[in-house]
Amino acid sequence: MNFSEIVNQIKKKKSYLCIGLDTDISKIPKYLLDFDDPVFEFNKRIIDTTKDLVIAYKPNLAFYESQGSKGLQSLEKTLKYIPNDIFTIADAKRGDIGNTSKMYAKTFFNTFKFDAVTLSPYMGKDSSMPYLEFDEKWIILLALTSNKSSSDIQYFKDSNNKKLYEHILIDSLDWSSKENTMYVVGANRIDELNSIRKIIPDNFLLIPGVGTQGGDLKNISLNSMNDNCGIIVNVSRDIIYSDTSDSFENYVRIKTLEYKDQMEEIMIEKGLL
Repeated sequence: MNFSEIVNQIKKKKSYLCIGLDTDISKIPKYLLDFDDPVFEFNKRIIDTTKDLVIAYKPNLAFYESQGSKGLQSLEKTLKYIPNDIFTIADAKRGDIGNTSKMYAKTFFNTFKFDAVTLSPYMGKDSSMPYLEFDEKWIILLALTSNKSSSDIQYFKDSNNKKLYEHILIDSLDWSSKENTMYVVGANRIDELNSIRKIIPDNFLLIPGVGTQGGDLKNISLNSMNDNCGIIVNVSRDIIYSDTSDSFENYVRIKTLEYKDQMEEIMIEKGLL
């Protein structure tokens, strides 16, 4: 999926919502455990009830890899079930170089056919370039994450008082573009958004941390949007675990619609609709 297609989907659906499919088999409704593939059955129902309201789904690989080969089968079935016009993100946070990086790229883009993958940029340009050899595929670099201890490293300053995450943004601009690279910025990093947008005014940001983690959707949106919307906001637990009854899909639908409606209002306020 290319840049224009993502922007068109956002405007068409009046939404920039991504649902994180962090499917924990211990948290899904108990009756689903009677199915041959409870994880896929849960994901399938989430997708059925939300696909008209979201522009992306983001499976977290750890929740599938932890189940071994069966978990990877659930992941593969989930990806095949997601409609083609919805952006898919592998939340994998990989980071390696050489042939290893090439194999990871083939895994996510050829085998599973994700549109994008999250990467740790710690090993530099070499760890990202193999992914950029794929047409209309995306890398999403970890820039400024929402976890508490991220400041121990990501805020580390050089002799010119420039923070490490700023180096990541600046350096990656030399070998990437808005057409193939996004950045993860946590929803609780509101004070840094102005400086971030000065460095990367045109790139998409993937913003986790809204919902259960306490990020304020309107505040983060108004301070990070650009003329193309420019943000994809991820919500996971607050939506997918909003209910555990036999009719959980109804509650998932209601919660998703609440986010979508708020996003539509924000886009109108920003003059994007």
